[in-house]
Amino acid sequence: MPAIELRLFALLREQTGVDRQSLQTAAATLGDLRQELVGRGGPWQALADSGRIRGAVNQALAPESQALANGDEVAFFPPVTGG
Repeated sequence: MPAIELRLFALLREQTGVDRQSLQTAAATLGDLRQELVGRGGPWQALADSGRIRGAVNQALAPESQALANGDEVAFFPPVTGG
């Protein structure tokens, strides 16, 4: 099972109470990890909206099909606005 570093930003961090977490996962892809986290229930359901909540692997935006490897940093964040 890969060990990853999970990071959540903005509203996701506030809702889940998680900023950064080391995590052992059976997920093979970013999409699998998203579903694993959503399966925790409660505030983690906010990750279910893959159309709005973006994912990144090693600081690069990634598709749901992106493979995960041991040591990857995975981040999820909502849309960002500002000027």
